[in-house]
Amino acid sequence: MGHTATAQAGSGGLTATEHRLANGLRVVLSEDHLTPVAAVCLWYDVGSRHEVKGRTGLAHLFEHLMFQGSGQVKGNGHFELVQGAGGSLNGTTSFERTNYFETMPTHQVELALWLEADRMGSLLAALDEESMENQRDVVKNERRQRYDNVPYGTAFEKLTALAYPEGHPYHHTPIGSMADLDAATLEDARAFFRTYYAPNNAVLSIVGDIDPEQTLAWVEKYFGSIPSHDGKQPPRDGTLPEIIGEQLREVVHEEVPARALMAAYRLPHDGTRACDAADLALTVLGGGESSRLHNRLVRRDRTAVAAGFGLLRLAGAPSLGWLDVKTSGGVEVEQIEAAVDEELARFAAEGPTPEEMERAQAQLEREWLDRLGTVAGRADELCRYAVLFGDPQLALSAVGRVLDITAEEVREAARAALRPDNRAVLVYEPIEPAEDDGAVEDTAGTEAPEGADK
Repeated sequence: MGHTATAQAGSGGLTATEHRLANGLRVVLSEDHLTPVAAVCLWYDVGSRHEVKGRTGLAHLFEHLMFQGSGQVKGNGHFELVQGAGGSLNGTTSFERTNYFETMPTHQVELALWLEADRMGSLLAALDEESMENQRDVVKNERRQRYDNVPYGTAFEKLTALAYPEGHPYHHTPIGSMADLDAATLEDARAFFRTYYAPNNAVLSIVGDIDPEQTLAWVEKYFGSIPSHDGKQPPRDGTLPEIIGEQLREVVHEEVPARALMAAYRLPHDGTRACDAADLALTVLGGGESSRLHNRLVRRDRTAVAAGFGLLRLAGAPSLGWLDVKTSGGVEVEQIEAAVDEELARFAAEGPTPEEMERAQAQLEREWLDRLGTVAGRADELCRYAVLFGDPQLALSAVGRVLDITAEEVREAARAALRPDNRAVLVYEPIEPAEDDGAVEDTAGTEAPEGADK
């Protein structure tokens, strides 16, 4: 079934149509004949919030396993076939979803659809202990490279654990722990696939230079025979009070280049008008070199070398306002924190100026139009709104919703949430590097990462 494409207000004439196969797979199509390319994007409604204690990181591990071959495609064949056809591809995992995507020349769209259908329908035929061990090592090395062995690398993990209490589905990040990665078994992976990698738990979007009728025929041909699965349990409830109620704080002593102040503020859920207002508030305060915090800390006081404030949008739990300030020279964090609180209090009392409001809305409008203006970005947003909010058409009207927010709503968003009793704070204090005693490290048994970084 499907419905007629309708241009949404503020969408620049972009349209999308929706369809559903008998097995439950939702399909979203959006024609764009500007260039002879098309994007195929597949979102599965599974992320780290669906994991249980002791098996964190399984959603991300499985993302890697999806590139290890399927029933008709052996080994690294998925990469080889797409890249050999002139396309690009990857996959990512977040708290709330796992996605896979290809951008292809128009005449190779059928290949991308066949590849995605083959691994959705037959991955278990190729999943074995060898591929499990291979990708377990890859993910563990990814954790070392991105989290454990880089300056400030564990900040996201530490702040998330502070902002969401123990037992909350967002308490742990998608990368997972080393212990849990070691504990995952082949049967865990197989059960995970059977539960979540089913057509009725997925949304497929195809955007670009396509013939909708032919594209739907290919989708039916390759995906239509894959059986649905009804064993999925809903994610645990992520509801929390709007305000944390106290300031949570952790001091980290590590080998880092400079002192840093990082903080996560609890903000409204994604998909709400209040979340859009909060996004505008953070843009005025910390979105780029024209922002208040950059002007105060970097330009005027010269107490910081970088100051930013951004929004991590989440649908199943409170979103997070992410503050990140790196200090200058020997400046103490207390001095930075006092200046930040002063700026936030002033903004909560006065709100944005008309010029700031216009600039922030223009900045977010540009970011949205940049995403919707590419076939890959639009395909991803159509999937996001279909999976998280039930309606892909909302992606095409997102710009209008941002432009409809008032300055008073922005001020109120700041007043309600950007306060000391509603944040988790991480303070980095540098330590001297350990002296090299000349010993040679035993690296036996360690391996460099294999394959593409996903």
